[in-house]
Formats: sequence, structure tokens, C-alpha cells
Amino acid sequence: MTTDNTMTIAGEAINGRLWLGTSLYPSPEIMRDSLIAAQPGFVTLSLRRQTAQQVADNGHWQYVQTFVEQSGCKILPNTAGCHSADEALLLANMARELFKTDWIKLEVIGDDYTLQPHPTELLKAADTLVQQGFKVLPYCTDDLVLCKELLAAGCPAVMPWGAPIGTGKGLLNRHQLMTLRERLANDVLIIDAGLGKPSQAMDALELGFDAVLLNTAVAKAHDPVLMAKAFSDAVNAGRMAYRAGMMQERQVASASTPTLGMPFWHQS
Repeated sequence: MTTDNTMTIAGEAINGRLWLGTSLYPSPEIMRDSLIAAQPGFVTLSLRRQTAQQVADNGHWQYVQTFVEQSGCKILPNTAGCHSADEALLLANMARELFKTDWIKLEVIGDDYTLQPHPTELLKAADTLVQQGFKVLPYCTDDLVLCKELLAAGCPAVMPWGAPIGTGKGLLNRHQLMTLRERLANDVLIIDAGLGKPSQAMDALELGFDAVLLNTAVAKAHDPVLMAKAFSDAVNAGRMAYRAGMMQERQVASASTPTLGMPFWHQS
């Protein structure tokens, strides 16, 4: 089966349109097996509330490192849990030192109840990190103006939410997401957060989004390994459907069987 699984961001090939987080799994072994099943383009890791040495000594990290080395996917450290630009800058530079990568998923939370990103602190941090040579992938809302500003600051892609983190509600604001895809037609857009079902990931790819990032939907499934494979298949199917070009919806029925030459045919 032919797939279109490779994408380019900041001049680098990313070999997978499904990206996975590495927290909340029942065990490091199940996390490893889930990553193998999904073959993600990126795997995310957080340093929040841990020192660099603690992360380096963590068996969880060793499994991730082994998978990355064997699969060729990329590490995407994140700044989860930060509430200010200054916090995010400190964590991003720690991550670059530890993981030897300029890639960073930028999170700056503005509300602890919804985990909604803080727009001004996010933009402030993104601007500084880009100047420091990071490849910044910011987690943001689906606000068109904010996305445009982040791209103008030098972010090679933006990552609007589908729904609040961990809710599993899918694409809550399809109209706004479709607007983003239409207005930012030549930019890389990744749905980050809120996906709970493979069908929701497929929906995002069918709308033309370039990739999806998720964690809880796989890690908290009854069978995370099987769910990881299900999401992988759904993302591939959604991308193929988008490339194939889907039929337009109609308000009235349209027969799929031609009527020309049929006996007793008449128009009422």
C-alpha cells in the first residue's frame, strides 16, 4: 500500500505524520511497544520538575532513546508545565543540552483549568527561541491571528489544539480549523491535543492538516499497543483520502447507476 508518510519541516524530513507523547503509559515496556507499533515521526519528552541528570538516569528515557536510535524518528522535547516565557526559555535550553537537538515543542500555559496556551507569553518565548537557533513548534489555540504571528516570528509550523489536553473530544471547532487550513495554505499545521479516537485523527488529516500529536488516547487505552497501530492506520488513511480528493457533499440524492438506456425509464 502506498502512503505519503514523510513531511518536511525546517528543511528536515520527518518520517511520520503521527507524533506520540511518552507519558502516562502503564510501563516503559508498553510505551516502547506502542512506539514501535505507531512508528511516529516525533516522540515528545518533558523535563518539567526533573533535573537533567534525573532524566538521563530514568529507565523511561533509556527506552525512548533506544527506540529513536533504531527507528530514525526524532526527539521533540517540550516545555510542558511552564507558565511564563522565562520558564519556557530555561527549560528549552536545558532540553537542548541534554537531548542534543534544536527541536522544541513550546508550551506556555495560561490557564490551569483548560490548559489553554498563554498567547502573549507564548509569542514572546517563540521569538526568543527562534533567535537562539531553535526549531520551535508552538502549541497554541486555533486563533488565526496568533498562528500568523507565530509563523511570522520564524516558527516553521504551528500546532493548534483540537480540544483541551487530555479531553478526547476531537476537533471541537471545525470551522475555525478549516479557516486555518485555508488561510495558511502553504504552512505546516499540526493538530496537537484533544484527540481521543483514531477517527478524529483521520478527520484532521482529511481536512488537510499535516500531522497530529497525541498522548493520552494511546497511553490510557486498554491496549495501548493496539491503539497506537489503529491511530497509525487512521492517519495514513486520512492523508491518502486528502490527496485523493474527496467528493463534494450534495443536498439531494444522485444515483450511482446510470439511467440512460434503462427500460421503462421516464421522467416525472
